[in-house]
Amino acid sequence: MVTRLNDAERSDGLATLSGWQHDAERDTITKSFKFKDFNAAFGFMTRVALFAEKADHHPEWSNVYNKVDILLTTHDAGGLSRRDLELARAIDSVM
Repeated sequence: MVTRLNDAERSDGLATLSGWQHDAERDTITKSFKFKDFNAAFGFMTRVALFAEKADHHPEWSNVYNKVDILLTTHDAGGLSRRDLELARAIDSVM
């Protein structure tokens, strides 16, 4: 069972991430990524998708040409969980 982060866990976890924005009302984190072109953006999404599938934790995202917007939350937990922080770190590592 995945549990929602408490305030201290959320604060500590967010402090380890760069560029991710917390939406307290929805208890999500978001980040926008910009690439040279569509091919680079799609390649990034493919790398993230492979990791997300392996982790069985999937982002909400959108892509328009060279921009990818990602939102992370754990629906089963009703907000952020450690899985979101781990996925955010993995996403940043494929940049």
